Amino acid sequence: MPEITITEALAEIPTIEKRIEKKQDFILNYLYRQSSIRDPHEKDGGSGVLIAREKQAIKDLQERLIKIRAAIQKANAENMITVEDQTRTIVDWLTWRREIAQKQRYFLQSMISKIQEMRQKALRQGVGVTDKDTGFSSDYVVNINELELANEIEELENVLGTLDGQLSLKNATIKIDL
Repeated sequence: MPEITITEALAEIPTIEKRIEKKQDFILNYLYRQSSIRDPHEKDGGSGVLIAREKQAIKDLQERLIKIRAAIQKANAENMITVEDQTRTIVDWLTWRREIAQKQRYFLQSMISKIQEMRQKALRQGVGVTDKDTGFSSDYVVNINELELANEIEELENVLGTLDGQLSLKNATIKIDL
């Protein structure tokens, strides 16, 4: 079986999808004709024969897609990436990036925005903002260390950036059997 990189396999997927789409269009265009009109594919065995071939070709291409996706999933489940002090399988990193990181980024940025809104409100009201109770009932107390929050956002961005680079590197170097 030929070995290709994950990058090459991923690049093949849109090509396969386009080929399937063209074959489906061909089939739809030659599904029927009036009997009084000559079969345009008579020399090649007739439209019915060509439609059957194209349907089989579509099935073969679909199987190729399945094999590519399965081989990529297998490779991603078997290979690890370390980012900062965290080592996970590629599958786990992809899940983290898709389902956790984006929501975490949004949540952290929401906290920053909410604190900024509160600071603007405090400024308009002419009251103070502090990180601990001062005894002034009109002051706003921020219940989180803003420097740590900013660092957490920066760390998340660093992990995401490093992860993207590592994923690209792994995709370009990991070979899969098809």
